[in-house]
Amino acid sequence: MRAIYFCLTLMNYYLSSFLVIAFMPVRPAVLINQVSSCSDATATTKKQGSFCLEASRLISSFEPNDFALPTGNWPYTEADMGRLDPTDDAYFYDYPRFVTHIDDRAIESLTEYYREEFGEMYKKKGSKIDILDLCSSWISHFPKEMEDKYGITVGVGMNQEELSKNSQLYMHYVQDLNKNPNLTQFQDNSFDIVTNVVSVDYLTKPKEIFQEIHRVLRPGGVALMSFSNRCFPSKAIAMWLQADDIGRLSIVGSYFHYAAEWESIEALDIRLPRVDTPQRPSMQDIFKDPSKAFAWANTASAVARMNAGDPMFVVKGVKKQ
Repeated sequence: MRAIYFCLTLMNYYLSSFLVIAFMPVRPAVLINQVSSCSDATATTKKQGSFCLEASRLISSFEPNDFALPTGNWPYTEADMGRLDPTDDAYFYDYPRFVTHIDDRAIESLTEYYREEFGEMYKKKGSKIDILDLCSSWISHFPKEMEDKYGITVGVGMNQEELSKNSQLYMHYVQDLNKNPNLTQFQDNSFDIVTNVVSVDYLTKPKEIFQEIHRVLRPGGVALMSFSNRCFPSKAIAMWLQADDIGRLSIVGSYFHYAAEWESIEALDIRLPRVDTPQRPSMQDIFKDPSKAFAWANTASAVARMNAGDPMFVVKGVKKQ
């Protein structure tokens, strides 16, 4: 009787785990006009003079006529840039936060994307690349194995303690970009790459900041503005909170367009491809070795959580040669 009870219990666990995995809700597809693979995107990206990378999928290329006004204008109001918490950001960021603001899969996706972008820039330049990390913190997510290819890596952020813990920065500056968006400490054409990770939604002076990004980039340099769907709602600007993922990609694309003239502006999905769920063991295998059912259920559950994690996007601007 005990053997029969054990087998029935095991089958119930096995079937329940299967149902949990099989019917777990899938994140709705919000991306439109997405190119499914790098090879499909090649014709578009080559025309714009950028690279076709395996770690990203092209969602959209922004052209000047996609926007309501020409470069140099600014369509957004003070209300668009308003925040639920308008108090001084220095108070909010005064206490160090040694945490990550996106999940592990999103971080892995971003680092893999950086690995390809940094590698392409290094190959194109033929020497070490200089990187500016805006809204930086205690971690920049740069590929560690590529550190011999980095020249100067500079961080600009809000918290001295966080910045001092970032081992990937050669130097750093504490600066509130919402108070002072000018990067006057850097000369024109100083950097090959400018990065910003999950912080573009907090900028209240984006036009001035994106103008400075364009100024400090070298010709052919790239600006990589990455974000997910997480934020501190009290500090994100109003129109960001009101937009969906496509709207947010358009917002960041418009920042590039209205601030300066770029060689290309692209919206990219950089989240790593879905992981396949392992094949379920047969009932015969389970009766021979019940541990296989538990092992499969645990692995399949972990894969499902990974596949249902944070999205990860980049809007990329390439400065004209």
